[in-house]
Amino acid sequence: MIGIDIGGANLKVVDDAGVHIHYCPLWQGAPLAELLEPYAGSAAVVMSGELADCFPSKIEGIRWIVGAVHAVIPDAAFYGTDAAFHTRPVLDLAAANWLASADYLRKEYADAVLLDVGSTTADVIPLNRFENLKGLTDTRRLQKQYLVYTGMLRTNVATLLSSVTLDGTVTPVSTEYFATSADAHLVLGHITPEDYTCPAPDNGEKTPAAAARRLARVVCADIDEIGNSGALQVARQFWEVQRTLIVRAVGRALFQSGAGRVITAGIGADLFARELNGVALEQELGEVSDALPAYAVREVALRAGGD
Repeated sequence: MIGIDIGGANLKVVDDAGVHIHYCPLWQGAPLAELLEPYAGSAAVVMSGELADCFPSKIEGIRWIVGAVHAVIPDAAFYGTDAAFHTRPVLDLAAANWLASADYLRKEYADAVLLDVGSTTADVIPLNRFENLKGLTDTRRLQKQYLVYTGMLRTNVATLLSSVTLDGTVTPVSTEYFATSADAHLVLGHITPEDYTCPAPDNGEKTPAAAARRLARVVCADIDEIGNSGALQVARQFWEVQRTLIVRAVGRALFQSGAGRVITAGIGADLFARELNGVALEQELGEVSDALPAYAVREVALRAGGD
C-alpha cells in the first residue's frame, strides 16, 4: 500500500521505496494523475488541495482530486475529518491530512503536541484531544490556532512584516511578491538550496546571493543599496515574527491540553525542535517525517485493515 498526501502545492507519496515529493501546483493545472502513474498498488489518500483557488468550492476540488486519483488508482480510499475512509467525494475529505497524522501518533505520543511545519503552513495538534479534533475545518483550526498559515518556503515575506528596521530606521515594506520565507530561511542558514523546492518569486536562482537580492526588493532596494547586512536584517525580522506566531500557538496548545512535550515534523522540524526544546520525529521515523500525513494515512489504513 502507498500513502498519498495531495496539497495545493505539493504531492507527497510514501511507499516501500521511501518518500517522493513532487511540486504540484494545482492552481496552475499540474498533472496530478500523470504524477501518480508510476505508483502502483492500493492507496490511502489525504488531501488539502481542494482549497486551491482554481476550484470554485471545496467540494468541487474534492471531486476533481478524487476523480484524478481514481483514474490511476481505482481502489484508492480517502481519509476524512471524521477519521473514516471514503471511496466517494464527500465534504469530510477537505483538509484531513493533519488528522491522519494525529490518528497515527495519538497513542504513542499521547502526552505531546505535534508541530508539523511544512512549506506553506504549520499544524499544531494536541494529540490527547483526538475526539475533539474530529470534524474541525480549516476555518475552525485557524480560530483555535491549530493552523498557523505560514511555512518554511512559500510565505510571502510581506504577509508577516509591515515594516522592518534597517540600521535603526523604521522602513515600511512593499507588499509585492518579491521574497518568500524560503529566501529568509536560506540566507539565515535554516534550509539548504536543495530544500528550496518551490519556484523563487522571480523564477531565479535558489542561492543565498539570489535570495538576498530578493529580500532587498522587499524594501524596494537593490542589494548594492542596503548590502547583505540589510538583507539579513529583513530575514531576521521576518523569522522573529514567524517564530513568535508559531511558538505562541504551540504554547497555547500545551497549556490548554495539558500536554507535556512537543514533537516536530516537516521541513521545519529540526529548527523548531531547537526553538521549543522538542524532539524531531525524524529521529524515530526517519525521512518519512518530512511527508508525515502521507506516511500516517498509510499506517492508519493498514492498521484498520488488520482490525
